[in-house]
Amino acid sequence: MSSPDAPAPAGPNPPTSGGADDAPVRIVAKKSAKIQFASTMLLLEAFVVVFATLVAFRLVDAPASQVWLAGGVLAVVLVVLSRLVDAPGGYVAGSAVQLPFLAVSLVIPLMVIVAVVFVAMWVVALWLGAKIDRERAEYDAAHPDEVPPSR
Repeated sequence: MSSPDAPAPAGPNPPTSGGADDAPVRIVAKKSAKIQFASTMLLLEAFVVVFATLVAFRLVDAPASQVWLAGGVLAVVLVVLSRLVDAPGGYVAGSAVQLPFLAVSLVIPLMVIVAVVFVAMWVVALWLGAKIDRERAEYDAAHPDEVPPSR
């Protein structure tokens, strides 16, 4: 037996007391995992490019303005693409920018290890994000009473 002062059990849809102030629980639509993963990877790569530019500035025998221009442009492109990844062609553009990201290792040889790891994580982000989105869609199809309303 529970007392009247006992808290209501917690759960995904806690019971309501039926009062006028109780609003029905609204299910919020989930954001695409593929978009979130891809955007995060591109932003992380932008940070790596900024730090690689700092290294190249001290190690490379080139004018500082060229080093900063190349690193800055690549970092800005990565940041912009991270916001446009859900636009048509966004994943293709994100995949295409992996080549200049790998090319940084031509200037800083040890960067090849970091670049290969990040390109591999880009591929995994696309694959795993699509898999999660597909599984979410299957779950929503199997549980139509829990599907968020379409916008």
